[in-house]
Amino acid sequence: SRCVTEAFVKMYEDGLIYRDTRLVNWSHALNTALSDIEVDHETISGLTLRSVKGHDASKKYEFGTLTSFAYKICDEDGNPTDEEIVVATTRLETMLGDTAVAINPDDDRYKHLHGKKVFHPFRKCSIPIILDDELVDMSFGTGAVKITPAHDPNDFKCGRKHGLEEISILNDNGSINGICGAPYEGMMRFDARYFIEDELKKLGLFRDKKSHEMVIPICSRSGDVIEPRLVPQWWVATETMARAALNAVKDGELKLVPDFHGKTWERWLENSQDWCISRQLWWGHRIPAFKVVGEEDAWFVGRDEDEARNKAAEKLGRDAADIQLEQDPDVLDTWFSSGLFPFSTFGWMQEGEAAQKDLEAFFPGTLLETGHDIIFFWVARMVMMSLTLMKKLPFETVYLHAMVRDKYGRKMSKSLGNVLDPIQVMEGVTLEQLHESLIGGNLPELEIERAKEGQKLDYPEGIPECGADALRFGLLAYTQQGRDVNLDINRVAAYRRFCNKLWQVTNFMMLNIGDDFSPSATFLTDVVARNVPELGFRDRWILSRLGALATACNDFMAGYEFAGVTNALYRFYLEELCDVYVEAVKPVMRNGSDAAKSAAQNTLWYCLDVALRLMHPVMPFVTEELWQRLPGRPEAAAPSIMVAHYPGATPVALHADDAAVQAETEAIRKLADKEAEEYLALVTMVAGGMRSLAADFGVSSNRNLEFIVKVSGDDRKQQLLDLAATDLAVLGRAKQATLLPSDGSIPEGCAAGLPDPAVQIFLKLEGIIDPAKEIEKLEKQLKKVQEGLDKLNKRYNSDNFAKMKPEAQEKLKGDVEAETTKVDSIKQQITTFQAFLAK
Repeated sequence: SRCVTEAFVKMYEDGLIYRDTRLVNWSHALNTALSDIEVDHETISGLTLRSVKGHDASKKYEFGTLTSFAYKICDEDGNPTDEEIVVATTRLETMLGDTAVAINPDDDRYKHLHGKKVFHPFRKCSIPIILDDELVDMSFGTGAVKITPAHDPNDFKCGRKHGLEEISILNDNGSINGICGAPYEGMMRFDARYFIEDELKKLGLFRDKKSHEMVIPICSRSGDVIEPRLVPQWWVATETMARAALNAVKDGELKLVPDFHGKTWERWLENSQDWCISRQLWWGHRIPAFKVVGEEDAWFVGRDEDEARNKAAEKLGRDAADIQLEQDPDVLDTWFSSGLFPFSTFGWMQEGEAAQKDLEAFFPGTLLETGHDIIFFWVARMVMMSLTLMKKLPFETVYLHAMVRDKYGRKMSKSLGNVLDPIQVMEGVTLEQLHESLIGGNLPELEIERAKEGQKLDYPEGIPECGADALRFGLLAYTQQGRDVNLDINRVAAYRRFCNKLWQVTNFMMLNIGDDFSPSATFLTDVVARNVPELGFRDRWILSRLGALATACNDFMAGYEFAGVTNALYRFYLEELCDVYVEAVKPVMRNGSDAAKSAAQNTLWYCLDVALRLMHPVMPFVTEELWQRLPGRPEAAAPSIMVAHYPGATPVALHADDAAVQAETEAIRKLADKEAEEYLALVTMVAGGMRSLAADFGVSSNRNLEFIVKVSGDDRKQQLLDLAATDLAVLGRAKQATLLPSDGSIPEGCAAGLPDPAVQIFLKLEGIIDPAKEIEKLEKQLKKVQEGLDKLNKRYNSDNFAKMKPEAQEKLKGDVEAETTKVDSIKQQITTFQAFLAK
């Protein structure tokens, strides 16, 4: 409270806060003024019926119409004549507050009306015809414009320019005030719209009403239709402050991430309007401004009432004891106090050495993370107020995260039934429980039923238990979408299964190394120095991938590319560690020499240790649990993964003097192994070819397959594959893989594949399949596929093809090509089996 008061007083004394009667956005539902950025703007194309807060709930009111009516020209005595001028409006009720009619001075139709007045039919008075070439477009409508300074921003500017009377027609609750007396007084504003139309018809002044596109200002909090209203309020002059905040980004002193938000920053601040900070609410920081009782508009600002009274006494030349003050009952916009957050929370305006030390230590900060939807509500205001009051930027970088929407890209809404409670995603919830969550709120019964239907469609089986880690990982994986996250719960559930995979690979390691295992403290350094006995290509390869993972995670973290971090970790664990290394190392764990097994055990231990630490920021709970379970962690290891060194990063102060951390960091940065990467790239390519060849002949599930691999004309590939028989057999899901010399002969009864121009693969089919039975099955399959292809070709070659839509033609053409490829493949397999029979 002291900080807020001090900020208000200082900014007032510097001329940045002032009091003025100006148009504000008034919410009659909330009974308060709102800032421009708390107002949504809904465009409607024409006549639209909608209910309005504070009005009869059984009624819907017209919006999107342009109503024309006439004002009678006054004679010299102010009485109406038969001559008239026609104006039009989308807000007919505001005509009660009209104080002029504007015409263009160059409009020949109305030159005889210069200096004349028109008669207001309900206030029974004359109002002037004014000349304004900025406001009035001669080509639009009748070329005459009604002016209501107290209820329209453009009219307000025009009124101030021409010195027009500013007549407010509304009470705080949205009812018509007493300006026109009965029967209007007390009538709700949109009920008055219909009543005025009927009265104009009775008076013969109504001319026309037609559908018209318009923009409706809507309160973002209550859904109420906002009314521009003339109210005395406190304002912040933002021009100078906004320019400083704008330049901070342009000059590179303040970084916005992602950088495309810079355009939004520029758009807001280059067009910054003065900020209304008065709010007519029961809660909040009360404005430290005091009015002198008995004086007309005599306001004084002070840190307390005594300070304000002394200022009043000095200004008015009166004895302070004789001055009675009343404090402004309004409170400050909550974003005013929020704008002080970077320094008010660290001891600003507090007494004592400790508070001063906190402020010096923690202000300014380094990074702010928040949603992009409040880039101006909060971020820009923190920057402006810090620069104004502290002469410093509050932080160096702002990371603006995406907003969560449903999987269809829709904004989460209770009425749609697509709002997700994070607890429900973490713990799981049934469809019935989702339905129950809709009851007890403020949704009407009809909307509850509609929301239930939406829940049935999106979550027919409810939401499965996903856990906090899977939800966190999923949201971070979605950040690559930019401004919005279209959250699909099925994808989050998939990350829960990924968590299970982490448990499985950790369990595999523990089963194969034992509880008494102690990793070599210098293992990574020894790997770099090539000083580990029987360290296989597969071990070197996964360690090389581990080094690449650490580099990628650090680079992505530095660039706030969290989706890159999650993708790199996911790919490493599933596609490299689990699918390749764990499978390839199983024979070593079973039958390898002690040295080979030790190398593999250390490799696996360090892969998990390092990868868990790399993953911890994006999946904190499961990584802590698994890391604590790693056997043989050194006594000097951190007590928690939370404070352990982040692999590959420059050590922070906590680890700066730790020689082991320094050695690990240097080793991880040097784990890249081109030869091992070359070896595994070749092995996985050939193994993939082996699996594809087995699939072509429908024998993928057979574990007694024997393959022969032959290299021609490439000594390097021959050299590498000569070492790969075991890895090929494991990764190719075969009983055996035999490497032939380049001049070796191929046994009969083999199917052939060519995964690489220099590498041939042969699958022994003898004893695996019965050629005659396979031919019989394939011929039946061929007949069925051929019949389908014939039907497609008949449509493709018919006269109707030219009459089809282009997209339909492309689809049919694609179907013909796909089925033709399928027919050719079956024929090729039949030919192969027939050759086997002939032998």
